[in-house]
Amino acid sequence: MTMRLVRGAWKILVGVKDGLVLLFMLLFFGALYAGLTARPNAKAIGTGALVLDFKGSIVEQPQIASPSELLSGSAPVKQYRLSDVIRALNAAATDDRVKTVVLDLDNFMGAGQVALIDIGEALDRVRAKKKIYAFATGYSDDSYQLAAHASEIWLDPMGLALFQGPGGSRLYYKGLIDKLGINAHIYRVGKYKSFVEPYTRADQSPEAKAASVALTASLWQGWQADVLKARPNAKLAAFIADPVAATAGGDLAKAALAAGVVDKLGDRASFNRLVARLAGEGKDKQDYAKIELTPWIAANPSARSGEIGIVTVAGSIVDGQADPGTAGGDTIVKIINKAVASNDYKALVLRVDSPGGSALASEKIRIALNDAKAAKIPVVVSMANVAASGGYWVAMAGDRVFAEPSTITGSIGVFGIIPTFETALAKIGVTSDGVTTTPLSGQPDIVGGTNAAFDTIIQKSIESTYGKFLTLVSGARKMPVEKVNEIAQGRVWDGGTARQLGLVDGFGGIDEAVAEAAKLAKLDPKTVKAVYLEKPPSFAQSFAEMFMGGDEDDSQQATDLLSTLSRARFAMLGQAVADARLLATGSVVQVRCLECPVSAAPVKTQSLTEIFVAWITR
Repeated sequence: MTMRLVRGAWKILVGVKDGLVLLFMLLFFGALYAGLTARPNAKAIGTGALVLDFKGSIVEQPQIASPSELLSGSAPVKQYRLSDVIRALNAAATDDRVKTVVLDLDNFMGAGQVALIDIGEALDRVRAKKKIYAFATGYSDDSYQLAAHASEIWLDPMGLALFQGPGGSRLYYKGLIDKLGINAHIYRVGKYKSFVEPYTRADQSPEAKAASVALTASLWQGWQADVLKARPNAKLAAFIADPVAATAGGDLAKAALAAGVVDKLGDRASFNRLVARLAGEGKDKQDYAKIELTPWIAANPSARSGEIGIVTVAGSIVDGQADPGTAGGDTIVKIINKAVASNDYKALVLRVDSPGGSALASEKIRIALNDAKAAKIPVVVSMANVAASGGYWVAMAGDRVFAEPSTITGSIGVFGIIPTFETALAKIGVTSDGVTTTPLSGQPDIVGGTNAAFDTIIQKSIESTYGKFLTLVSGARKMPVEKVNEIAQGRVWDGGTARQLGLVDGFGGIDEAVAEAAKLAKLDPKTVKAVYLEKPPSFAQSFAEMFMGGDEDDSQQATDLLSTLSRARFAMLGQAVADARLLATGSVVQVRCLECPVSAAPVKTQSLTEIFVAWITR
């Protein structure tokens, strides 16, 4: 009897324990869900200066760091969504709580030129109603393109402004792979398809160099036009053409002031006092009242629903599934098919910011868009910074295609790479042998080398894919295949030239594309709403970002000389690692652009300005 009572009591205690654990877990995950989904109350935003302190780059679609990356401290550089920044500025222009806008550009790591122009236009809309102040210890091309749209540009007296323009060198591996005994089997079509040149040459081909010269000249002209429009009184031409003469006095900050590149020289404390007079003092008397960008964006959210769905193709196009920031073919197809099946959307806008990638994945995306059109859903394409190779391939599903003059597009060409190591292995006494039943047995043989039959088949496959690309463009752009072939050949074009050649229909950004989609769907462009359709982050990703995310403290920013110079020196090493990975896994037929950035934001070495800033702020 006693044992029965003890056992009964024990079961009750275990039941109570299990119930409490379950209740705790429900409360925990309920609170966690509330934390993840809650948005700041608009009324909770106080008055002050809206601070755009970019500690990273601005991209079309930010990458999502995995929990392991966040926990190990190896997460990618912070990325800001372009549409969020534009929306934040548009809201600031009409909200009385925002007394002024501050551009704090010391840690800004750049963006594509189209994105910078779009932000500049948004800044102009704000500047028409209230003051904008920019501050930096040093200005380089991208940071100055934003600062140029400020009402007043401040520069630290110990700082500088130097502009380099687009261009630079890249690595070529022909000599190295010959010494190592690696045989890079290249299959390509198009005399301008320069992506494979690092593996076949020791330098840039004349054709590729000519195309690069034309492209960089156009981009540089666009940069100067945008900056000079914003600051017509600056003596930029002389300052850029002869930087040695412009800085002959040795005081680089005063040289920038004398050329009208900046308006005021002053340290951060002086700048803060100026802003405090407009925005009010902060909790720290040395600071000013701030409205941080992240809560401001959250308090001004994008549309949750709308008649037009925006599908983003950002980053390299790859086969299978992928998180945002990389264009996974299957992921994007699923988003498109779900949008069509829902009957919620009257039109789709394809926003492309990609240098291309897998031909197979690109074709899957194009077919899905054509299926949407078959269901009477118009498709309009909006090209951002880059829509080349595979990025141009997917654009061919559009009823209308918009680009900006500074968009990088075209690169209609195809290639494949397969490395074999028979020569390298022979150097250390390793050989291979075996039997075959057909001409393709064991092919591609990376240890014994490919054979003539395999090489011929792959080359014909590349040529066939190129032919499909030409036919696809011919049908979509309503021009003869012969004409397409003349302007294809893997050559990259700026958006202005692409329009002249008929590769795009007109100039315009995402707003123009949405308006056009509304017209095609017989909706009112003035009242239509558009919503971004994306793969949501997993619970683990949201959980990790909530606890591990957030801006770094200013003291942790990479303005130390050692870390900055290390990034400058190892930027090319990172490029080499990426190229080696492509060589090792490049057997997939690729439609990719060499001149285009691999991600949505251009990958760049540290500028002279950033290196100098690091030195003086060490």
